[in-house]
Amino acid sequence: MTSYPILTLLILLPLAGGLCLAPVWNRPEWARPLALGVAVAELALAGWLLAASGMPPAPGAAAGYFLWEDAAWIERFGIRYLLGMDGISLLMVVLTAFTTVVAMLVSWRGIIERATLHYFLILLMESGIMGVFLALDLVLFYLFWEVMLIPMFFLIGIWGHGRRIYSAVKFFLYTLVGSLLMLLAIIGVYLIHGDATGTFTFALPLLAKAPIAHAAAPWLFGAFLLAFAIKFPLFPVHTWLPDAHTDAPTAGSVILAALLLKTGAYGLVRFGYPLFPEAAKGFAPLLYVLAIIGILYASWIAYAQEDMKRMVAYSSVGHMGFVALGIASWGPVALSGSILQMVNHGFTTAALFALVGMLDERAHTREVAAFGGLWGTMPVFSFFFLFFAMASAGLPGLNNFVGEFLILVGVFRTTPAAGAIAFLGIVLPLIYTVRLVQEVLFQTERQPLRLPDLTLREGAVLAVLAVIDLYIGVHPKPLLDILKVPVALLTGVAP
Repeated sequence: MTSYPILTLLILLPLAGGLCLAPVWNRPEWARPLALGVAVAELALAGWLLAASGMPPAPGAAAGYFLWEDAAWIERFGIRYLLGMDGISLLMVVLTAFTTVVAMLVSWRGIIERATLHYFLILLMESGIMGVFLALDLVLFYLFWEVMLIPMFFLIGIWGHGRRIYSAVKFFLYTLVGSLLMLLAIIGVYLIHGDATGTFTFALPLLAKAPIAHAAAPWLFGAFLLAFAIKFPLFPVHTWLPDAHTDAPTAGSVILAALLLKTGAYGLVRFGYPLFPEAAKGFAPLLYVLAIIGILYASWIAYAQEDMKRMVAYSSVGHMGFVALGIASWGPVALSGSILQMVNHGFTTAALFALVGMLDERAHTREVAAFGGLWGTMPVFSFFFLFFAMASAGLPGLNNFVGEFLILVGVFRTTPAAGAIAFLGIVLPLIYTVRLVQEVLFQTERQPLRLPDLTLREGAVLAVLAVIDLYIGVHPKPLLDILKVPVALLTGVAP
């Protein structure tokens, strides 16, 4: 199994599928099913890998990796084509493949102009995100990190709403500044490690064996942290996210929430802490403070929003604050909870943005005040809206509760004060969630809009997402088992 370039196929299949759209560029009725077929094939491959996750380690692979591809690329500078998959990247790959299918289905009828270009950009972005989750060479990782930026910029700028150009440029500038600082840090790591060991390389497994102990380590880690914090996004570099979400098309919002935010958290786990373990410990108090401020501040701001999409966007800042909290703790329980919460947030928030997009397509507004009493006129929509709102709020038995519970347990073990303050972040989302559900679904003082209920396609997408949320909430053990070995290797605590 490991003799085949499966990881390369995961990265190149969406790109190749996107290029195959060229002959039907002016025939969107053919481009849609072709693009969806490519995305489904990618999901099938990812699902097969998930089913085979108990496979033995790949020959010659670093500890914990069961798929591994290593080839010379630019040998003069120690740059290699190095890909690897462990339990963490496996879950991120499955999330990416599934979210891409969801993004295509929720924009099936909503995108009319330049539809083929829209699907090409989604597939191109899927290739870039897959590369981020699989690359183990810093230069290769940076290449894929930048590839992600371009399709999202055009998705927001071309098919967005409101101040779409402003939001696209703001997104581009924020992420570009962080990326350039990270590039400088990557070069610094390469030079410092090479001078210290005589081996000039960008390969993460070799760099992690001799972590940077130079006086510049805090500065280098700070550059990595800033780049990843912007993508999280952490307070106070989060301000691009509400604008991007509000003005992005539905598919763009789904991908932003479910995937792009996760690349920041993943980068911190995969590269930031292993390369700079001592510097990371020194930054832990700052990360705790920023995470807690983000959790509390985002909940407060979310309550004040009248635009449903903007409310869900601010809720994402709060949920990702919990992920940052678990990473700062860097214990096996909290870190497992953070990675699981990345998956949970991806499924739940993708569903919420899809629901808001479906409502916007029908009513051409996202204002909370425009709705009321939808439970009586759109019962299927209302059921799913209530279900995913409760999942986002952390209702026991649904997926978000499991991740947040593990994070808080892990944080209480290491930093009880931070855990106690962050506990408010469990309570506050209930306030704005109950307000949203009450006003949109059950407010009888307003005249309910007569809108058509969900189509079979829309209902099927949400039903699958609901089953996943419920399954993880009731039985998270299979996912936690997948994370056990890589988390143990990262934290140095035996499983």
